[in-house]
Amino acid sequence: MSPRTPSPDVARHGWPQALAAVLAALIAMWGIAALGLLAAGAGGLPDGAFPRVVTATVVTAVGGTIELSGNAGALAESAAGITVMPLSVTLTGTLVLAAGFLRPLRHRAVAGVPELAGWAARIAVLWVLSLLGMAFAARQTFAVSLGSGVLGDVGDVFGLSPKVGFTTDVPLTVLFGVLWLAGVLVLALLVSSAAPLPGRLLRFQESVRPAAYAMVALLLAFVAVGVVIALVVAATRGHVPETFAVILLGLPNVAWLALTLGLGATWTGRVDGPFGLPMPHVLDEVLRTKDVSTLNVHTLAGYDGRVWWLVAVDAVLLLASAFSMAARSPARVRAWQHALHMAVALALTVLTICLVGRVSAHYGLSLLGIGDLGGGLSGDVLLTPQVWGALGFALLWGLVTGFLGALLARPVRRRGQAGEAAGT
Repeated sequence: MSPRTPSPDVARHGWPQALAAVLAALIAMWGIAALGLLAAGAGGLPDGAFPRVVTATVVTAVGGTIELSGNAGALAESAAGITVMPLSVTLTGTLVLAAGFLRPLRHRAVAGVPELAGWAARIAVLWVLSLLGMAFAARQTFAVSLGSGVLGDVGDVFGLSPKVGFTTDVPLTVLFGVLWLAGVLVLALLVSSAAPLPGRLLRFQESVRPAAYAMVALLLAFVAVGVVIALVVAATRGHVPETFAVILLGLPNVAWLALTLGLGATWTGRVDGPFGLPMPHVLDEVLRTKDVSTLNVHTLAGYDGRVWWLVAVDAVLLLASAFSMAARSPARVRAWQHALHMAVALALTVLTICLVGRVSAHYGLSLLGIGDLGGGLSGDVLLTPQVWGALGFALLWGLVTGFLGALLARPVRRRGQAGEAAGT
């Protein structure tokens, strides 16, 4: 049988299988988002808005764009904006969709380009239709209470009834949603050793697949460590609903931020007003200042010396990832080549974290165009990385741990070793 001919026991990958993969991913993402928002206290939203808010959360999780708008009457105006990805929802969708994409392709060594392109195109068509449906469903407007103080009196006198709502930018949502899908499918093919590749690309799998697998394992390991820590904190210090809200909505946001901080990266940010970040209290203390604050292990250690453990955790998990990469690579790959592969892979991983881990949110209400009225109705949240410094540290850590991991993996029997020994 030709290696390009599907074996009889391989599942067909037609429209029903594509529909099942897309629906499974959407249901899993919607469920995680709904549970997280319920834990965060969003179950009591007025006007039956909860399903639309959940849908909007799923849209942002795949890179979609949510536009916030406000209206406070003739004499006042409200302004709002938000940029954040709930990465717990994103990670759930990635794992489920990748599994659905790979399942019909298992037990194959090689697959032709037309076959893979056709299978991916079926999923893409259904995914675009799903994105359009979610984009038009994720729309809602809320009334904002001015309270019973001076601000409320001003509202009564001038007849102010501030409202804030959200809609989706449909073209951008579809564009970024399709790019997200393409990234998931490509990453699935790169990570899975059981996934078939076109014959022309087989020569690249020896250098790319071990590194891709090691980086995905590294990210999942940090999430697993974060889950354990969060559960321990919930069991010992309370705040159970808030903790589960963080786990179900933004745990990778926190865990992968910790990964970059342990490498030596610096983020800048600010927290002001009633808003906050779904992060440990020490981060909120560092960022809740009048000016933009610097966030790294040095500034965090000034509040809690245990932050230095991030460096040790990074060192252990990165070395384990480098060892895994070397153990899955052919024996002929030299230690310096492992170091280069690890450095490039880690730099790309950190770059991705910097792109998806940004947070920006603002809401304000002004009267006659003069400033924010305050009264708990205005606030800012900002968190951005210093990208070039983060990439520099990633390259350095990758070179060192990649080389050491290759040395540690020498006693391990790797692919190609037996064949080379037999030929000598």
